[in-house]
Amino acid sequence: MGRLSEEIKAYEAMESTLKADHSGKWVVIHGKKLIGAFDKFETAADAAVRKFGSGPYLIRQVGAKPITIPASLLYRPVANNA
Repeated sequence: MGRLSEEIKAYEAMESTLKADHSGKWVVIHGKKLIGAFDKFETAADAAVRKFGSGPYLIRQVGAKPITIPASLLYRPVANNA
């Protein structure tokens, strides 16, 4: 979890700016940098997976209390077969 810890620390360092600029949005942090801010978790996760594969990267809703997701869970977009 070393690299993910770095992403969490980066988020915490920029949290006041994120709250001012992106409150309520879902942000993607990778390489200690803000990659993007999104209205929905699914959009943020899709962008992260497309750009960085399986990670690690941090997706967090700005201003929300952090949650812990088991490492065994992965975001896997479902193909639209409609």
